[in-house]
Amino acid sequence: MSAGEIAGAVALGVFAYLLGAVPFGVWIGRATRGIDIREHGSGNTGTTNAYRVLGTRAGTVVLICDVAKGAVPALLAGLLYPAWLAVILAALPVVGHVKSVFLRGGGGKGTATGAGVVLGLMWLVFLMVLAAFLFTLVTTRMVSAASITAAVAFPLITWVTGQPLPYLIVALVLGSLVILAHHGNIARIVRGREPRVRFPWNRREAGERPADEGRTQAPP
Repeated sequence: MSAGEIAGAVALGVFAYLLGAVPFGVWIGRATRGIDIREHGSGNTGTTNAYRVLGTRAGTVVLICDVAKGAVPALLAGLLYPAWLAVILAALPVVGHVKSVFLRGGGGKGTATGAGVVLGLMWLVFLMVLAAFLFTLVTTRMVSAASITAAVAFPLITWVTGQPLPYLIVALVLGSLVILAHHGNIARIVRGREPRVRFPWNRREAGERPADEGRTQAPP
């Protein structure tokens, strides 16, 4: 690589980390509700807690932003650099999300941002992992269980579809990070105390009226 290419890779790496570190859940919570979502719900800054605390509309905005901040750097890295360097650069938004410089080392669990990375590098793998996530979410009504399932499926699908070895390595690393970040959720799932989301059809079955804001509710 030339000096210019190295400088470009370093610049993209810094951009990728800083973009990943942007705490959209915190900022959108302050802008829309005047609250810090770290002080409500699970205390997490990511998409799941944003849906729980801020409601469907704001939560969807957080989801799109968290996915985009993983997808954009990954797409650029995949287009500009060899696979081995692309995966290193693509992993940095997830690192930024989990260990945000804007939150003094705090952050979310990286699921949505990691999904964005997969979308940017391997769109077919993304669709297959998304299918596994949605199936688990609908059947268990636990976002954490769906995230863990996706984290396990990611490296398996990457291997089965014959992606480059560097992509398989990053799949293993990111999948492991997501699982480790959900260690508390795993303990609650084992104890049967993990909160479940309520879909519109669950509300109808329970005879409940949907919330005015369309907010996804979780039992205490």
